[in-house]
Amino acid sequence: MALLAEYRCKATPARRVIEVYDADAYFGDDDAMAVARTQVVAGNGYHLYLLSLQPDIDVEVAIRVWDTPPAPPADAEGRVSVGIESETGILVVNQLTYGPAGEMTLPRPGVYEGHAWWEGRQATADYHELSLDHPADDGFEEHLNRAWNTCPVTERYVLDVAYVREPEPVDEDDL
Repeated sequence: MALLAEYRCKATPARRVIEVYDADAYFGDDDAMAVARTQVVAGNGYHLYLLSLQPDIDVEVAIRVWDTPPAPPADAEGRVSVGIESETGILVVNQLTYGPAGEMTLPRPGVYEGHAWWEGRQATADYHELSLDHPADDGFEEHLNRAWNTCPVTERYVLDVAYVREPEPVDEDDL
């Protein structure tokens, strides 16, 4: 298995959610978001939702395109099968409150399938909760900024995918 492309960025999971979607897929999906609440990562074919346990500490999102995706690490906190269709060949990593954190140009437009896995999710949530245990005085905001910028663990979501086919043709009647 060969790694064909890789993209990484940091994103703030405002409202505890990070989205990954095709650059032309503007509309969200409440049903897929609801599934993400139970399985951490879920999608509808054009959107993937990554659900954090905390809303303030930056997480790392990695998108890796392989000729054949490797198995998730044995020590990953969790894993789930994923698929995403990208008509444009560009995936956007979006922060719900703050807007796009970055974008990746795929090797070619199409449908990509593989799996998502994550690590550091629970440890980051525990650290976040601990950081809130501080007197609410004049230095509270400074304390939180310092704590959230120096989190000792990285919450990471990795999408390991491979190209499987061309995108579905666009039906002009649907436009």
